[in-house]
Order: sequence, then C-alpha cells, then structure tokens
Amino acid sequence: MRRSMKLAAVVLSGSLGMASLAACGAKSTDNTSSAGASDGSLKVGMAYDIGGRGDQSFNDSAARGLDKAKSDLGVSVTEAEAKAGEAEADKETRLKNLIDGGYKTVIAVGFVYQQAVDKVAKDNPDVKFAIIDSHDDAQPTNVTSLVFAEQEGSYLAGVAAALKSHNKHVGFIGGVQTELIKKFEAGYRAGVKSIDPQMPVEVTYLTTPPDFSGFASPDKGKEAAQGQLDKGADVIYSAAGSSGNGSIEAVANNKQGALAIGVDSDQATQPALAKYKASILTSMVKNVDNAVFSYIDSVKKGAPFTGTKLFDLKAEGVALATTGGKIDDIKTQLDQAANAIKTGATTVPTAPAQ
Repeated sequence: MRRSMKLAAVVLSGSLGMASLAACGAKSTDNTSSAGASDGSLKVGMAYDIGGRGDQSFNDSAARGLDKAKSDLGVSVTEAEAKAGEAEADKETRLKNLIDGGYKTVIAVGFVYQQAVDKVAKDNPDVKFAIIDSHDDAQPTNVTSLVFAEQEGSYLAGVAAALKSHNKHVGFIGGVQTELIKKFEAGYRAGVKSIDPQMPVEVTYLTTPPDFSGFASPDKGKEAAQGQLDKGADVIYSAAGSSGNGSIEAVANNKQGALAIGVDSDQATQPALAKYKASILTSMVKNVDNAVFSYIDSVKKGAPFTGTKLFDLKAEGVALATTGGKIDDIKTQLDQAANAIKTGATTVPTAPAQ
C-alpha cells in the first residue's frame, strides 16, 4: 500500500555517489550527513514505493521503523522514493545510487522493486538487501524478504465489518489487482462469511498491472467507495495506499452512518485524516515498522535475517487498531477469531474464492 508524492532535496556532502542520489529524489535524514562514513555507524538506504514518506499508510509505517533504528541503534540513513509511471530502469538506478552513496544495507519498500532488487543484488553480492511484501524463489542469497500474513489481519477486519454492518452489505476496494492485494480481499471476504455466509461483499479494483496508479489516486478511491455506498454497502475496507484516503472521505461524507476500515497504519490517528476519524471503524495494521527495525537490528548485531521472514498474527505482524473504541464491544468475537487463527483451527485463504 502507498502514497502521496513528496520529493525532498538532498542535503548530502561530498561524493559523486551522494550527488547521484539527489538526482533520483533521495534525501538524507542523518543528523550529520557524512557521519556514517567516518564514525563506522551502520548506513541504511531506504527506497520507498510511490508517495514515500507522508503517504499516511504503507510507506509511513516503513519510515517509522527507519526512524526508530536511527534513534535507538544510531544508524545513518538516506531515503529515496519511486515516481508514478517510472520505468524499471529507474528503480535499478535508485538502488545503485544508494549503494554508490555508501549504503550497503538497502531496504526496498514494496513488491514493485522485486525485479530491480534481484538484478542489483546479484551484481552487488556484498550488499545486504531486504524487500518488503515480496519473495522470489530465485532471488539472490543476499536478499531477505520481509512478508506479512495480510490475509489474517484482513480476516479480522471482515469479522468486524460483518458484525458492524447495519445493512448486512459490505465492500472491499483494492488499489491494484495483484496477488498481494488479493490476499487482503481473500481474508476479508472469509472473515465476513464466517459471520454471515450470505452477506454480499462488493469488490472493486482501481487499476490492474502494469498501471500501479491505483495506489496513489484518492479520486479513484473516492469514486469507487461512492459506487459501493450507492449499492448499499455500509462498511468499506480499502487496501489501496493513499487512494484509500479518498475512500475514507466518501464514507465519512455518507449521511447514513457508513464506516471505513483503514489499512497498513492506524489511519484514525493520521493527521491528514483527522476530520474523518469518527467514520473509521478500525484499521488493519501491518506492522511494517517492526519488520524494518527488526531487520536493521539483525544486521547491526551481525546476524542478519536471511531467506523469508514472516510476520503473521501470532508474531504481531498484523493486528486491528482500537483507536476510537468502535470495536470494543465486539472484542470477544474478535479475540475468538484471532485465537482460532493462531492455534490453526482457522486457516485463512490467500486467494479469493471463485
């Protein structure tokens, strides 16, 4: 999930590598921009998906993990972000520029980086890479996948939606119709059906690959949500990055008391969405910040994660936000559903039922 564009100038000293970072929209958040090169601190480069820091969702969660690593672990960091409609070569260049800038631990935020990470990692075996939300069986051994059980958290969102829907009619909006976002849909629909097998679930995807603008088009999210509201859905879950902001706006403007379910971050606490928080039932929180911090910590300790690291419900990789207290009255049912997943009594599908 993803974003709202905000490219910052780079204030970095010195090398040609640093100059090339500026050309790809990177920004240093070091207290002293060249300190990492001289004091031996770990240098971490973060390549965000579209929208970067400030998207109120997926990228911001990753950014919180990076900020925590900077404050708690003393690492030096630099950030760069993708641009809408960019070529695959642009992603490769972004990663290479981070490496040229001296950043030998690089975290790529989002599955859109998989191809670029595989190629650049293969050419730079001494660099440690982590990619969030993606795994490739053929990826180089210096690439670690940080993945989440989105379907498990979405299942709980579906349970909450079904229990809170007055119309017995709910909706799901996906930013881009990819296998990843289908996991959100699959879990949500399964959660709804666990409460009421007959309850309709409206499903709308904003775009299909190779068009990834569905993650950064609030207007499309708003239009899709309005369409579902017009059909009678009164609880709508959006897994669509900053496009979900438009969905939340449409729900909040509904006069019939409809509710929205946010994604990735606790969206009821986001400043940009403050005026809509009364209409946010909950958010399916993906603790990307925990994954980012844990990975950086493992590298700093000299025992970096390898292969695929799964952050599921049991590992607190996913959860439902409780801000606003709107799901307090259904806590018992949600706890029962969560425990069934954790014990294996419930297996949540990763692909929507046909």
